Amino acid sequence: MKETVYKNLFTPLKVNGLRLKNRITMAPLYLGYAGPGGNVSPLILHYYKEMAQSGAAMIMVENAGITPVGMGSPRTLRCDHDRYTKGLETLAEAIRKEKALAGLQINHAGRFAYVPEPVAPSSVPAFGKTPRALTKKEITTLQKQFAKAALRVKQAGFDLVELHGGTGYLLAQFVSPRTNRRTDAYGGSLENRIRFPLEVLKRVKDAVGDFPVGYRFLADEWLPDGLKPSESVVLAQHLEKEGIAYISAMGGTYESFFLPEIVERGKKPGYMVSLAALVKKAVKLPVISAGRISTPSRAEKILKEQKADLIGLARMLWVDPQWPQKARKGDDRAIVKCSPKCDACLQLVMQGKPAFCPKWPKDRRAVYKDLFH
Repeated sequence: MKETVYKNLFTPLKVNGLRLKNRITMAPLYLGYAGPGGNVSPLILHYYKEMAQSGAAMIMVENAGITPVGMGSPRTLRCDHDRYTKGLETLAEAIRKEKALAGLQINHAGRFAYVPEPVAPSSVPAFGKTPRALTKKEITTLQKQFAKAALRVKQAGFDLVELHGGTGYLLAQFVSPRTNRRTDAYGGSLENRIRFPLEVLKRVKDAVGDFPVGYRFLADEWLPDGLKPSESVVLAQHLEKEGIAYISAMGGTYESFFLPEIVERGKKPGYMVSLAALVKKAVKLPVISAGRISTPSRAEKILKEQKADLIGLARMLWVDPQWPQKARKGDDRAIVKCSPKCDACLQLVMQGKPAFCPKWPKDRRAVYKDLFH
């Protein structure tokens, strides 16, 4: 077979002092693989080792909680105490051994937290629960918790940390006019609404020094009264001024993901690319695009048209960890694709079970099931 080289896809890129060997990154993906209590489990170690062996340049581990009251689910990694550092060290080492950069995303779920009394910028109900509005003192405490968690990421041996400002979680809840109805310095005008994430970033950078800090970025809530790109790009520009390493653009929250029109949008290839392109026009730093980028040819086109600088693969890489290797050979047809008609993994996660793909070979599925406790 004649070898095809996707020149843009396999061109190295420097991001805040880090050298990415190609433009393929693993976007954060929650699959319920953490151990009980938020510990690094044998399953999560196996999974991320497999992802790192794929040939992707950077692997972003998903959604580690900065405080017990901000956890999104019982099987979410934790980064809120030094007792978790040892397990995280093992995880970082497993990824880096495979010659991939290792990142860890830190998060507070806010009004979506899996706790009896969630907290948020304002008391805006979410799925039958009304969160309690944060006090100014609690806001300062949260900023310090983000900084301490980021420092643990650095101490555990990761190459970078990512702040989770996507999916409608706490950082995004402050920015959104829909979920932030405060009347103090953290609410009202856009300048006030972006204050919290910018102050979090400053505290994090003060704690970790020249350690790279990225940002998972909600560009559009896809809700009539939600955050729109016209406002979110202003945050992107401020993040750039404050020294963020890159922006990983995405759209939607748990309140829009299941709307019929958004479900249909999510079935289309590259359905979030336009959001990355909007952000890229507003900033000069590297921008990651994700959202069902199923083929190398599509990824190459996105890079060639300068709609993004990096490609984020989540389920695509999970379904077929050989995606980058097949892309390098130009063997696009051999890639096993995630079907837009299938939501088996999502259904399992929503039931509190670990996710498996029906397209996996039996032996791979057996290994994952055997490692799950």
